[in-house]
Amino acid sequence: MKCLAVAALLVSQLGAGELKPQTAEAFDRYIRQTELRLDARTTFLWADESADRARRVRQGQTVVEPFGPRPETEVQGGLVHDWVGSVFVPGVKLETTLAVMQDYDHKESYRPEVIASRLLARNGNDFRVYMRLLKKKVVTVVLDTEHDVHYFQVGPGKWRSVSRTTKVSEVERAGKPDEHALPPGTGQGFLWKLTTFWRFEERDGGTWVECEAVSLTRDVPAGLGWLIKPIIRDLPKESLENTLRETRDSLSK
Repeated sequence: MKCLAVAALLVSQLGAGELKPQTAEAFDRYIRQTELRLDARTTFLWADESADRARRVRQGQTVVEPFGPRPETEVQGGLVHDWVGSVFVPGVKLETTLAVMQDYDHKESYRPEVIASRLLARNGNDFRVYMRLLKKKVVTVVLDTEHDVHYFQVGPGKWRSVSRTTKVSEVERAGKPDEHALPPGTGQGFLWKLTTFWRFEERDGGTWVECEAVSLTRDVPAGLGWLIKPIIRDLPKESLENTLRETRDSLSK
């Protein structure tokens, strides 16, 4: 406990990070390359690229792996994290899956990571959504976020969606009378941007749900890699694991 307290104190004393324009541009380039790669896939589902992976997912496991050989890519002033995962929900129709995914006013099943969620606007398959997120790993960070989400059908029984953050603001003293949001691109920098690519396919007596989550965080301050690197490396993976697991659990009820 004493070690955790010391680590939390050190993290809290890091000082504010700042999202630089060149860092945001590097993330946007990475996203464009990811979109081209996903559009060029020869298999619809990531799980189908490996017989062993598909078997584990089909057996009920939540399988999450880094997309590339390393879980993060260094860019000027930041780190891009790219994780992909898959779950299978037996006995659930695609129509039901999409309805649950698009019900942004009721995301209690995603607690504690999603503290609050509400739909801001909808136009057909385009959604604008607000979420208050909780990131907890040694220290606790609360974020007010807004997302543009687009769903589209790509074939019989197959849909995709893309969600992009349009605003990420760290909230200081969250839940207190004097809580206030910091300007986007400032704060501790444990999440600056997030784009998620989802795929849904109904087959095998259920629905397959996959997500590739690409996020941007601050880089690692010199001399503090031993402390910061595990936090910013583990958070994206744990977040995706929790999201997929909670999605499967909410659909299975």
